[in-house]
Amino acid sequence: MEKEKDYRWGFNTFQLKMLAILSMLIDHIGAIFYPDVPVLRCVGRLAFPIFCFLLVEGFYHTRNVWKYMLRLGTFAILSEAPFDLAFGYRLWSPEKQNVFFTLLIGLIMIWILDQEREIVTRVGVVILAMWAAELLHTDYGFRGILLIAVFQMTGSRKTVQYAAGAAWNFLWRSRLQYAGALAMIPIALYNGQKGRSMKYFFYLFYPVHLLVLYLLTVRSAM
Repeated sequence: MEKEKDYRWGFNTFQLKMLAILSMLIDHIGAIFYPDVPVLRCVGRLAFPIFCFLLVEGFYHTRNVWKYMLRLGTFAILSEAPFDLAFGYRLWSPEKQNVFFTLLIGLIMIWILDQEREIVTRVGVVILAMWAAELLHTDYGFRGILLIAVFQMTGSRKTVQYAAGAAWNFLWRSRLQYAGALAMIPIALYNGQKGRSMKYFFYLFYPVHLLVLYLLTVRSAM
């Protein structure tokens, strides 16, 4: 008799990723086409905390962290031109780098943190990673790295993790980011299951949707 599958209530990894990319898409549509409609940007604030949470979860479930880093690095490079075109209308802009660079720095950071137990060293690693994000002008900058560190360091204390993850959204000057605290609700409902496997779809969605949005802006300007 075939073994019955273990179904658990809540969001699996696939569903959280879908929620995050839908939120991101709404955010980018609002940023590019409807900058005067703040509700679209508020919805978009859910994406980054979810992606950071899943990055940490992915690290602890990956079979090969080096391949994980390679994927993030590859798509960081592939996404840079679409990112700069969508938000800067040029092929390359040194002022800001796409979010894959932030996630890559964060992944390297948590890989080191996972091997270190000395508190002084761990704090130094986090500060160094935050500095790297600022140096490269990555999306979300040092605050983005801080959130990844928060999720990694509080992984075994879920109540603390949710509270700290929500509080992070209030470190920003823009009140729009306050809405990101709501991302802790689906994160708290994460059931630990993988769900459907569409790994490269999520990687490809980022540069492809940015390129499509850029082409739509070009067409609308004609």
